[in-house]
Amino acid sequence: MKNSARSALLACLLVLTAGSAGAANDDEASFLAENDAAMAKMMDGMTIKPSGDVDADFVAMMVPHHQAAIDMAQAVLRYGRNEQIRRLAQEIIVTQQQEIAAMRLALGQPLPPPMESPTRPAAPHQPAHKIQEN
Repeated sequence: MKNSARSALLACLLVLTAGSAGAANDDEASFLAENDAAMAKMMDGMTIKPSGDVDADFVAMMVPHHQAAIDMAQAVLRYGRNEQIRRLAQEIIVTQQQEIAAMRLALGQPLPPPMESPTRPAAPHQPAHKIQEN
């Protein structure tokens, strides 16, 4: 009797553990897919035709690079659980946006539209949303 009860308990634990691992694997799969998309978009964006202006070419290549960092940081905010990493991701979003703006301003280019930095964790499997001010 004890062995069958223990076997049943172990079976329940295995099912529960497998369910938790499945959710973690789903989060990781989503995170990796978003990172792959960000990297592909970055590589495509960094492939430019030289303009003859080294500064403009540098900015043209660096903006997609910085945007990829923003996209990857947003993905870790959606799927990551480590609070230190989440804070770093928030800082990355802010600093990369500032650097994009500084590079464009240095060349007299228009600034990108403003984006809010996510400050609260999104619900699991939900994209981060804008916080509305009253």
